[in-house]
Amino acid sequence: MSSSTAASKPSAIAEASPLSLCTREPHVPADRLVAEMVPPPRFDSVRFSTYIPDPNQPSQIEAVGVLEDFAGGLGGAHASGAGKTKRGFLGFGRSKAPKTPAGPRGVYLDGGYGVGKTHLLASLWHATPAEPSLKAFGTFVELTNLVGALGFQQTVQTLSGHRLLCIDEFELDDPGDTVLVSTLLGKLVDAGVALAATSNTLPGKLGEGRFAAADFLREIQGLSAHFRALRIDGEDYRHRGLPEAPAPYSDEQVTKAAYATEGASLDDFPHLLEHLARVHPSRYGALTDGLKAVCLTDVQPIPDQSTALRLVVLADRLYDREVPVLASGLPFDQLFSEEMLKGGYRKKYFRAISRLTALARDAKGLVPA
Repeated sequence: MSSSTAASKPSAIAEASPLSLCTREPHVPADRLVAEMVPPPRFDSVRFSTYIPDPNQPSQIEAVGVLEDFAGGLGGAHASGAGKTKRGFLGFGRSKAPKTPAGPRGVYLDGGYGVGKTHLLASLWHATPAEPSLKAFGTFVELTNLVGALGFQQTVQTLSGHRLLCIDEFELDDPGDTVLVSTLLGKLVDAGVALAATSNTLPGKLGEGRFAAADFLREIQGLSAHFRALRIDGEDYRHRGLPEAPAPYSDEQVTKAAYATEGASLDDFPHLLEHLARVHPSRYGALTDGLKAVCLTDVQPIPDQSTALRLVVLADRLYDREVPVLASGLPFDQLFSEEMLKGGYRKKYFRAISRLTALARDAKGLVPA
């Protein structure tokens, strides 16, 4: 066989064929869901000292100081509510706080995409002086999935012993989630658990544009009462001074890169979207276990909102795990229709675009220059 013939066959490039997300159907036990409630790999090493505030955005500098003080105030806290430090939870003063601190028992980081909210939330988790088993960190979706896996009462019992619960990407997509989370957080606060959350929506505005929020105003206001909101302004750091996202590659380039990259997956994008409908979103993290890169051919516009929301969760899990994404077809900023980008889930879609664009940049090295 000539060298030119061998080079034309992907199997000659690597000893093994690429992996496929479409062949994976992971089953995740409930105890793994609890054990994995820690900052994702991308945020393993982040600290307040590694957060670089935009000098033109004083709210970023202020947020670091408030959160450092908040973490310090949790040093003597117990889930039972006893033994809290002199600072209390949110007074941040030096005088002795009452036994039952008044006001919100949590902090809520509100801001746009890429201003470092998750970096700060993970830094708070790392800075809180407690064993990892006494701190929980997860996205809003992962929290609701935990309730689904354990049941409501078991989730309350499991998390009530924690000193801190960090909830990333706090969003309310339907009335059921509103009531569920409002009740859950109320019970955890009563048990002495401190809360911290990030979102692109202020607590009092959660649910707007998604359902008849006015019908659930009491629950939404109850959620808001648990938090002191901190606004973090700024532009998406993923686009500060960085080059534009690379244009999509050809099917042949993506396929060759998949065969040449150990631990890469290779899937046709429309087939992957169909497969995601058969896997519960709580398992999307396990779906990406061990992947070094995701290669996708024939990227097309998302056909409907349910499919779009599943892709958002997958994009989050890939971003958390720093898995580069190499793709052919349409660029990622054309995934969602204009109607979707103007609707109630627009913030989720813009976040997905931002994160997939960052992962596309990370994948440039997979294709020979």
